[in-house]
Amino acid sequence: MENPSNLEYLFLIILSIICGLGVRTSLEFANQRWAMTYHHTMSYALLPPVTMVITTLIAGNIALSLGMIGALSIVRFRNPVKNPFELIIFFALITVGIGIAVNFKLGLAITLTVILVIVLAKFYDKFSEKKGKKIFSLSFEEGSTVHIMEIKSKVKIELLSESNNLVQVYESKDPKHFNYRLIFQNKEEVNKLKNEIENKEGIENIEIRYAS
Repeated sequence: MENPSNLEYLFLIILSIICGLGVRTSLEFANQRWAMTYHHTMSYALLPPVTMVITTLIAGNIALSLGMIGALSIVRFRNPVKNPFELIIFFALITVGIGIAVNFKLGLAITLTVILVIVLAKFYDKFSEKKGKKIFSLSFEEGSTVHIMEIKSKVKIELLSESNNLVQVYESKDPKHFNYRLIFQNKEEVNKLKNEIENKEGIENIEIRYAS
C-alpha cells in the first residue's frame, strides 16, 4: 500500500495484530503448548505489525533499505527454537507482516492459509485416532503433558517396536537387553499397554511416570 494515511496505518497495525493472534489461537487449538506462553503470545501479536511498519517505511527507498538492513543485522535471537515448526511459524508471521504492507488482502490470505493448515491437520489427526491410527508421533518438544513408560526386556517385543508412542529403544549386548521408552498423552493408553505386556515372557521391569 503506497503512502497510507494515519487512519490506514492504524487499520493495518490492528489487522496485523489480529492476524498474529489468530495464528496463536490455531496453535492453541492444536494443543501446541509451547505457543501458549506469555512470550510467544506477545511475539505473535507484535512480530507482524513490526514487520509491516518496517516494510512500509523502507518501500521504494534504497538508501533507507540499506540502512535498515545494517541496523537489523545486529539483532540476534539468543533463544534457540524448540523445533522446526516453531521456526516456520516465525517466518509465517514475518510474511504476514510483509503481505499486509503490500496488500492487506494478501496478508489475510496468508494468515487464513496458515490457520487452515494447522486446524485441518489437527482434525485429520483426531479422525485418524478414532480409526485406530496415529499419523503423528508424540514429541517432548511440543510442550504437551505426557506420561512416560520405560520397559526393560530380555527379548525384543514387536508390539513396542511398532508402536507410534515409541521415542527411544536401546539394545545392550552383554547381557542382552532391550530398553524401550514410550510417551503417551492419555493415561488410559498407558494402563492398557501395561496390561498387555506385563505378563509377556522376558519382561524384567516396567516403570511408569505419570504427568502431574
